[in-house]
Amino acid sequence: MALRSSTSSPNPSLQHNVINDFQAVETKNDNHVGGWVTTSDSTRLWIDVQGRGRPILFVHGWTMSSEFWRRQIPLAATHQIITMDLRGHGRSQSVMRGLSLPRNARDIHDIIRALGLDNVTLIGWSMGGAIAMDYWKQFGNERLAGIGFIETAPAPMSSEAWNTHRCRAHNIDAMNDDMDFLENNQQIYGAQFVHTMFLSGEAPPHAHQWMLSEHLKTSPHTARTVFEDYMSRDYTHMLPTITLPTLVMYGRSKNMCYGPSTGRFVAGSIPGSQLVILERSGHLPFYEEADLFNHELTNFITQLA
Repeated sequence: MALRSSTSSPNPSLQHNVINDFQAVETKNDNHVGGWVTTSDSTRLWIDVQGRGRPILFVHGWTMSSEFWRRQIPLAATHQIITMDLRGHGRSQSVMRGLSLPRNARDIHDIIRALGLDNVTLIGWSMGGAIAMDYWKQFGNERLAGIGFIETAPAPMSSEAWNTHRCRAHNIDAMNDDMDFLENNQQIYGAQFVHTMFLSGEAPPHAHQWMLSEHLKTSPHTARTVFEDYMSRDYTHMLPTITLPTLVMYGRSKNMCYGPSTGRFVAGSIPGSQLVILERSGHLPFYEEADLFNHELTNFITQLA
């Protein structure tokens, strides 16, 4: 589905469908438009749209941004790729309110409606996956054709054996230690955090630089507030209710959650879901093994009605 803004769009070639709440402000090429969606609680979120075809909406993880999906942009040759920055992340407005997964899920709903999207494949990575779960909880299959969970956990503090998160077994002390460290020295915390997302435990220098820069755009207050909310959530009993076609993709994640054990649990809880383990990835399968990730995602979408 192509775009047209109700405001003056910088890219007339994308003007086909009226968008009531999208303010287009920049374009990089004939198949791109970037701008703002204002949510139902008056928060401005940054959105990028590239390409045409069946829409894929990517939701990034905690203290990350839409930039992390840069290796999925080639999919815009055959699909419409929508990336966004969660509130308080990336270029989106930093606010004191709504720093919870349910509010973020409503933001996704606002974005889908503002862009006039239908038959969306909703892809959530890490905390973004839990936000996608909350979208299902609140809105079901409204405007969705499929859903994907990438390196995420339905209950990060669960005591079950499948959970490998540092805060497993309701370890409040571990959570507080991490958040105190972040608040006291976000630069050092973020540098270590980015390294651990890679399978080797060491990010390539070029990737480390820009990923750390994106992490630092999220204020310590926002990071802590939304992280504590994420840790408190448990969507395990909701997973069996998902009736949409579902793709579950995980890496090996030796240095960070979540890995194959969590992936097997998530896939096993959702009837008919497809599980893919990317063997040469950590917490960033879509970046470390981008070609294989994109291939698996394309195959999944091709199977959708």
